[in-house]
Formats: sequence, structure tokens, C-alpha cells
Amino acid sequence: MRIAVNARFLLPGKMEGFGWYSYETLRRITTAHPEHEFIFLFDRAYDKKFIFSDNITPVVIGPPARHPFLFYWWFEWSVASALKKYKADVFVSPDGYLSLRSHVPSLAVIHDLNFEHYPKDLSFLVRKYYRHYFPRFARKAKRIVTVSEFSKKDIIEQYHIAPDKIDVVYNGINEALTAIPETEIIRYRNTITGGAPYFIFIGALHPRKNLARLFKAFDAFCSSEKGEEHLVIVGEKYFWNKEISEAFSQMKHQDKVHFTGHLPVKDLNCALQAARSMVFVSVFEGFGLPLAESMKCGVPVIAANTSCLPEIGGDAALYCDPFSVEAITEAMIRMSTDSELRRRLIDRGLEQSKKYSWDASAKGLWNSIEQVLHA
Repeated sequence: MRIAVNARFLLPGKMEGFGWYSYETLRRITTAHPEHEFIFLFDRAYDKKFIFSDNITPVVIGPPARHPFLFYWWFEWSVASALKKYKADVFVSPDGYLSLRSHVPSLAVIHDLNFEHYPKDLSFLVRKYYRHYFPRFARKAKRIVTVSEFSKKDIIEQYHIAPDKIDVVYNGINEALTAIPETEIIRYRNTITGGAPYFIFIGALHPRKNLARLFKAFDAFCSSEKGEEHLVIVGEKYFWNKEISEAFSQMKHQDKVHFTGHLPVKDLNCALQAARSMVFVSVFEGFGLPLAESMKCGVPVIAANTSCLPEIGGDAALYCDPFSVEAITEAMIRMSTDSELRRRLIDRGLEQSKKYSWDASAKGLWNSIEQVLHA
């Protein structure tokens, strides 16, 4: 069989959520199934490291799709033409976008529907595109893969999709996140905060990540004098809006907040394992990978009690209301002062994190692809 894949998020040095999902699942699937041919569709020049095996044919088709008008052009014309030219039997899209003009059976990985719940967090054109096309993509797809039971339920309710058309396949955790020596942890902590323990947040600095309330809560935590922790923010300021900016500018304890920007995996591993606790109080997530990564690294987690996070964290996180600054502050105080709580959450988190592996994710995605192939 000939399987075409949307590979546009395989970008060297720039991979975020969709990119890592594509990399970890496709690397395993293509090498495990040499009996099939894979056509990787790129929207720009590709790196040869993403050609994981001999059964992959890389194809570059333009234009680079990073704007709603270019989304439309790339998927409705370039992808549709490529699927016809290369006689694809199925089209797999790890970011959920499909070609409505193509008649090739398609599988869409729809991670979440955050744009349906928080449309104002996106630019006008992007949210119009998402809200217009994603219901159509969901109906067009022969099968849908999503990353949590929460997201499955959301897709069913928002788009009226039959439950038996949707497969839940959890994300995995980066295998490069492994234990590091205590000397390395101390060295990194000295570098980033001058040796002070710290809370850490990892993710795109997006409004739905709730950074404005996190800054206010941390400021209140510092003023309470209940703990000595600093706050380390890992992620790029792609969506740094007025609300986040004002919340930060009004902080009394800005000197205890440290921004690292995007970190390569090696540095991310150090930053995470040197933290006293992860604070992940996003108001909406489809999976919440930083929560799972923290548990694997033995870092206790403060998490929002909304969307998928209680499903992914199980009994291994300290939950709070993400819409309440006071609740987030209180959770920080408890995590800072209660060593027994931290120990208990670390033990539970190490066990909970065993549920999430990229081997299992790749097998789950492949099972869904097979259902489309044999339909």
C-alpha cells in the first residue's frame, strides 16, 4: 500500500507539539512496516534525518503553509494533486488538516478543539479558518485519532461525529528525558536561579496556558513568604498578548521570574529535573504533555482541574481551579511547604507516567491507519 503523510511540521530545530508527534510516531511506523511505501509531503526543503527508512519517498510541494490562505492552497491544491500523482491509497495528517478536494481515504489526528472554546486567543483569520474547516475535516475523515477521552468526547459533541469513528491514542513521553546526576541538577539550578529552588512552566506562552493568572498567583506566593521558590518559564513568546504583558509588568517580584525561551531537549531535561514542581494550570488542553513529562522525571505537578488534565494526571497531581488566582497560590504554598505531599506525588507520578510511551502511540496510530487501509 502507498501511504501519503502530511510531514510539514518535521522542521529541524523548530519542532513543537505537532512536530514531535509526527517525528516519534512516523519514525516507528515507517521502520516497522517496510512492506508499505510512505510518501512524505513537505511544504519546504526537508532535512534528510526525517527520512527514517528506505520505504519513504520525500516530496516537496509548495507553497510553505503557515497562513490561512496558504493552508487552503497547500491542502486543497498542492496536496490533492500530489495524492493523485503518487496514487496514494490513504492520506495521514498528524495535525488534523485534510484535503477536501481529494477522494483519497484520510485519517486525521485532531489533538484538541481549543479554538472552538477560546477563539479569541487566535488571530481573526486563523480562527475563521479553523472553525470553518475543522468540522469539515472531521466529517471527511474515514477515521479520527485523538489524544484523550476528553478530546474524543469534545469532538463528538462539537461536530456530531459517531463515537466508533474516533480512536483514543495517548501521546508518549520523550525518551531523552532521563535521570541526571545531582551535581548536574545543582549546576543548572545555580545557572538559572542562582541556586534557588523553583517552580517551572513549560509550553507556548499562549493565553490559554493561563500565564496571566500564574504570574499573579506567583506574586502572591512570594508576598506570603511561605516559600523561597522562583518561577522559570520555558517557551517562546509567540502569543504574548496584552493581558499577559500587563500581569507581568504589575508583578512586585519580577526578579524571581526567569524566561529561558525554547530549550533543546538536553537543556529541557536539566531544567525540568532541577525544578521543585511543575505548575501547569492551562485552562484547556487536549493531552497536556508537560504534565506527563514531569511525572516521568520525578517532578511533582500542580495542575488545573479542567479539560483532560485530571484524566492524564490521575491521582498523581495536586489540582486547583485555574480560574482562581487564590487557588493557584494556595497550591504553590502547599507544594512548597509539604515535603510529604511532594514525595507522595512523585511516587504516584512515576507510576502514572508508565501509561504514556511513544511505542504505544505509534502502535495505536498504525492500528487506526490499518482500519482505513482495509475499509
